[in-house]
Amino acid sequence: MTTLINQQILLASRPQGEPSVDNFRLVQTEVPALAEGQVLVRNHYLSLDPYMRGRMNDGKSYAAPQPLNGVMIGGTVGEVVDSKNAHFKAGDKVVGMGGWQEYQLVDANQRGVLQKVDTTHIPLSAYLGAVGMPGVTAWYGLVKIINPKAGETVVVSAASGAVGGAVGQLAKTRGARAVGIAGGADKCRYVVEELGFDACIDYKEHKDLKSLSGALKAACPNGIDGHFENVGGMILDAVLLRANAFSRVAMCGMISGYNGEPIPMSYPQMILTNRMKVEGFIVSEHMEVWPEALKELGTLVATGKLKYRESVAQGIAAAPEAFLGLLKGKNFGKQLVKLV
Repeated sequence: MTTLINQQILLASRPQGEPSVDNFRLVQTEVPALAEGQVLVRNHYLSLDPYMRGRMNDGKSYAAPQPLNGVMIGGTVGEVVDSKNAHFKAGDKVVGMGGWQEYQLVDANQRGVLQKVDTTHIPLSAYLGAVGMPGVTAWYGLVKIINPKAGETVVVSAASGAVGGAVGQLAKTRGARAVGIAGGADKCRYVVEELGFDACIDYKEHKDLKSLSGALKAACPNGIDGHFENVGGMILDAVLLRANAFSRVAMCGMISGYNGEPIPMSYPQMILTNRMKVEGFIVSEHMEVWPEALKELGTLVATGKLKYRESVAQGIAAAPEAFLGLLKGKNFGKQLVKLV
């Protein structure tokens, strides 16, 4: 059998402030022979997600830092090409954390490293987005923290992204009003016309807090009952000024400070004045809800009721540029890298 060559992207250095392509290195390695219990997967898609920026740093965070000169971590979907494990056979479609590489060799006896998925009604790539970690993230923050009642207003930042888009649609299925915040007229049009949000505010049109707060007031005439935060900074301030008593904020991401910029809050007293609940969460710490969440998300995607969009970069070498673009909002919807 000819030796398989694997292309991998490693973290070559830790970024000082804004990351660049120089922080990454593309290498070629031979794929070793399979040992008993192992499975060889050809990754078809690699997921690029904002959390990866935090892992590139060495500082204290909720997850261990990405090791230097190690393959960049990341979710993957692909196909089993060879197996010495009774639970997997060649041709099985699987989702896992294969990282930024074309092939992954895993000991499939470890629970949860690979999950078989059914692509009859759900495209393989969706298991990295709407029916994967981003979808469950949206579901957890909305259902378990915001828990909207019919008629309440839910706001979500980064509304055209993989997480934000799902938040608004899940809010709509529960009878709430969904108001998005996104960057650019195209994204806002998509959020309203394709995803079915009630309104979407283009933050690029509103350069200061007064302007953004005014736009939120117009879009949320009855105030804000729930907010799903992916960005922080001025957006969070504007939401606090429009929040209702007993409103709930699900803190998912703070991308405005991912390169080390400070993220001050201008009106933290509103949390007290409005008796707000502000709760941060990491979706991997709530594995108990994944089956329930994935069942709902899978059904909605399979029946065409949950819409999503993908930005696809071609080939492993394109991953660093695509990732840097994601951090600047250049992607439209879920950012993937197609490897096959």
